Amino acid sequence: MNMIVKFAGAAALAAVLLQGPACAQDASIKIPEQKVDEALRAKLPEAIRTAGKMISVNNGSFPPYEIVTDAKTMTGASAELSDAIGQLLGVKIEHATVSGLAAALSGIAAGRFQFAMGPIGDFKSRQEANDFVDYVREFVIFAVQKGNPKAIASLDDTCGKKIAVMSAGSAEKVIKAQAEKCAAEGKPALEVMSFTDQPTSILSVRSRRSDGFFSSQAPLTYFVQQAKGDLELAAVGKANGFQDLFQGAVVPKGSPLGEVLLASIKVLKANGTYEAIFKKWGLDNNMIGEPGINLSKN
Repeated sequence: MNMIVKFAGAAALAAVLLQGPACAQDASIKIPEQKVDEALRAKLPEAIRTAGKMISVNNGSFPPYEIVTDAKTMTGASAELSDAIGQLLGVKIEHATVSGLAAALSGIAAGRFQFAMGPIGDFKSRQEANDFVDYVREFVIFAVQKGNPKAIASLDDTCGKKIAVMSAGSAEKVIKAQAEKCAAEGKPALEVMSFTDQPTSILSVRSRRSDGFFSSQAPLTYFVQQAKGDLELAAVGKANGFQDLFQGAVVPKGSPLGEVLLASIKVLKANGTYEAIFKKWGLDNNMIGEPGINLSKN
């Protein structure tokens, strides 16, 4: 069972934009209840066993992984995966929502939250302060207006365009580098429009303030489905400035919780729960063959 400990203002907008989340899932797939794995539970830090709970931080705006529909409810693939992990470990996992990725990572570093279920992009630069328990393989593309009027077929087509991106995310770094490349080559300027969350970013495309939203394929697929024909995906199947892109849960650097989460996810892969959750939420193409810690080489 999920509970939002703190609810950011952005989630209110998400609730408007994410109406009808049930449409994005296969309700016929049932997620099995897990039994407590005493061996795994014994590996939890004593403070967590004593508290009987952990708090996972999110920014409330990363469907279909994290879908905040009101101040008390979060659904999505990550919510169900964290529920299953909590059942295995015999602890309750609560969910705290903050505004933006930077706030989530700083909250973990400050010890206000034990981890972030994410998935959050794993990059070498972020590994300096965090460990990533990678359980997703992702691709970064564009959501554009219907008919793709600005003809965005790859990252190379963004010079002279207005591109929305989530602030502090990995895509922001890539699109800013592309803006510098456009300038260095004497091409029309690329305007980077950074927003604190995904719903606001996608709204900028629907309202035509931006020409495209550059982000992970899984949430963009969800947003396009919800847009009822107003939007479409672009630059699918292109590298778009990324090599292998892994995403996962985040814990403080060196935390023993990282190995516990990894072992838990491996148990859920072995008993079919991981696959059931990913298939339920249409994430078949984002399943990872072998989860691991700090898999990214980028």
